[in-house]
Amino acid sequence: MPKTLLGKWSVGLIVLFFVLLGAGRVVAVATGGGGETFFDNIPLALTMLGAGIAGVAAFFIGLIAVIKRHERSVLVYIAMLIGFMFLGFTLGELLGPEH
Repeated sequence: MPKTLLGKWSVGLIVLFFVLLGAGRVVAVATGGGGETFFDNIPLALTMLGAGIAGVAAFFIGLIAVIKRHERSVLVYIAMLIGFMFLGFTLGELLGPEH
């Protein structure tokens, strides 16, 4: 378990990330899915945007916890890894070539 406050926040945010991903799935099924653009389905867009922010924040807050507060919890490293993978995927989608 994390010992520092920032470490606990990082783990909590990655849990929130997964909760919001699950809620996004429920919203998508309940509302019939998305549309042509990201904001065609506002409840789905806000849920997924919240999940994305939580995932990226978990990475950066975990990184600060490890570097500045010397956090050594495995859960923080896992949260950072998941957040980093999500950030990498998102940047790849935004910056990569269109097909």
